[in-house]
Amino acid sequence: MKYRKLGNTGLKVSEMAFGSVGIGLPYANQPMPSKADAIHLLRKSLEEGINFYDTARMYGTSESIIGAAFAGKRDQVILSTKSVHFLNEDGTLPAENELRSTIRTSLEESLQALRTDYVDVFMLHQANEEILRSEVVQSIFSALRSEGLVRFIGASTYEPEESRMCIESGVWDVIQMPLNLLDQRHLQALNLAEQNGVGVIIRSVLFRGMLTGRPVSLHPDLEEVESHIAQLEQWNTGRYPDLLTLAVKYVLSYPAVSAALIGMDRMIHLTKALEVVRENELDEAVRGEVEARAFKNPDFLNLNQWIKKGWLKN
Repeated sequence: MKYRKLGNTGLKVSEMAFGSVGIGLPYANQPMPSKADAIHLLRKSLEEGINFYDTARMYGTSESIIGAAFAGKRDQVILSTKSVHFLNEDGTLPAENELRSTIRTSLEESLQALRTDYVDVFMLHQANEEILRSEVVQSIFSALRSEGLVRFIGASTYEPEESRMCIESGVWDVIQMPLNLLDQRHLQALNLAEQNGVGVIIRSVLFRGMLTGRPVSLHPDLEEVESHIAQLEQWNTGRYPDLLTLAVKYVLSYPAVSAALIGMDRMIHLTKALEVVRENELDEAVRGEVEARAFKNPDFLNLNQWIKKGWLKN
């Protein structure tokens, strides 16, 4: 396993990060592993060199399973969790007192579930522009960092403008953002993060499993996406064993990236992740070719909208 600096935090994280949503709830309509199997998987991943684990208060039982798996091993792992969603139903921020209470309670519950008295990274979950602009939100997270309940703070973003705001604010130590073979809108944020010493965790690397190389059969309204993925698979012939390997190696080819976040809920996922680590790195020339093959209408690649329209199962 290779390790990379997480921005200016001083932490060194495994370039393959363990995404734990699938061990805590039936994500993407997939069955969950048993608690015993999930604990075995987590411990095995640590043995194999993975040291960075991403979870969230909203990920069902994920935090408590991680807490059980790493009891007595806290000094060997880097834990990142996210707060609950706290916007009002109309999308506005709650009053300051309510906001402070909600975020602090969320963290306290995470600490209890994870069986620790601190987390290494505490993040906003699905930060939008209003949240990122809020000085109250910034002060709440900064205060938790000052108290030592969290070592570093960060934000999970979706839109490129949100990523820019997060990095340029000077408040957040870490950013988690999407980047993959199809959607490369956040590339500019990579250079910005590197310049500002912000650690970068990349999610949606496999675009909800569509970039794994498994047969893809999408809703008819997603025919263009399905065709594009098939073209990428054909182009990859002779380069890497499958599209999954290309997808991960592409993300990790950028020096500004600290880790690629890969969802793991079965041993086969860990085995494959370790195989990918051993593959040759993607050189800049090939990376340029991949960039040229990005989906031409990335704004269409909105998984939440696809779910709302019934094109995908949640």
